[in-house]
Amino acid sequence: MNITKENIDALNAVVKVEISAADYQEKVAIILQDYRKKANIPGFRKGQVPMGMVKKQYGKSIMIDEVNKLLQEALNKFLTEEKLDVLGNPLPKMQNDFDWDKEDYSFEFELGLAPEFDIKLDAKKKITQYTIIADKELLKKEVENIQKRYGKIISKEVVEEGVNITGTFVNEEKEINKKSTIELASVKGKENQKKFVGKKVGDVVELNTKGLFDDDHKLMGALGVDHDAIHGLYIDVIFTIEEVNLTELGEVNQELFDKVFGPDIVKSKEELVAKIKEDAEKQFKTQADQQLLNDVTEYLVENTKFDLPSEFLKKWLAVAGEKPMTHEQAAEEFDRSEKGLRYQLIEGKILKDNKL
Repeated sequence: MNITKENIDALNAVVKVEISAADYQEKVAIILQDYRKKANIPGFRKGQVPMGMVKKQYGKSIMIDEVNKLLQEALNKFLTEEKLDVLGNPLPKMQNDFDWDKEDYSFEFELGLAPEFDIKLDAKKKITQYTIIADKELLKKEVENIQKRYGKIISKEVVEEGVNITGTFVNEEKEINKKSTIELASVKGKENQKKFVGKKVGDVVELNTKGLFDDDHKLMGALGVDHDAIHGLYIDVIFTIEEVNLTELGEVNQELFDKVFGPDIVKSKEELVAKIKEDAEKQFKTQADQQLLNDVTEYLVENTKFDLPSEFLKKWLAVAGEKPMTHEQAAEEFDRSEKGLRYQLIEGKILKDNKL
């Protein structure tokens, strides 16, 4: 067996693996002998089948299996021993004149090589690390949310400020018929809110979806429309009121504290606010850490320049998945994943250089 590597350029190479009959014949002979011992062929006693018949029936497929095993083992060993840092996996080169009826074989594989580069950090370039504080307004809202969550639901006859309204949105043309519950306070604009105030169960409210809520995602949930269809969906809808409920805020007392946090963990409103602040700022820290990582990643990718074996990676992506891709699909996938690959290479170099 002979293995050689030819560098096409700094990022691409071809590995040639030459396998001769001497590399696989002994193993094939052992397997054929085992087949002969076990073969059940009509007209012959077990173990007495002529070897020529066994070879004719099984020889070629066994030989192909053994050559492929030998090829894969040799290629993996070569990549490891040569310490080649490859991207993706080796790609076999097509050989139109390949012939399994020969005894000696030659295989070629394209390699995409990881680039060599240096990471240069600019001490003058600052990256902000955020510390997010839960302010008094946020804490006040969170206390009210807890009071609402554990409050008492009171059925109302008439829509008034602060109520939740359950009803059905209908638009026949768009086939919308969705029962939803909305907060009156979430309806955007005084004019829209006035359409509800004073209405009773059974009354109908005519609305236009444009500017109905301050967020398209709220409208998406209310109408039961998917994400792609909701943006720019400006239509008239009819809303039939079915329930009007007011949430009476739960009293801030020990019973409430125990329901929220467990027995005797919080014992006063001051401790409640402190606990909310602590929990909120833990969550904010996670978000701030993620933002810092995103900013550092963006900085490193933008300021660490190196080339990639792009054409090789596109060819590899085209055949690497469960379903083959067209060249155009592989190019699009490469564009989507390029930044992530660059960061992986940068991260790997930082870990290696600092022995982490």
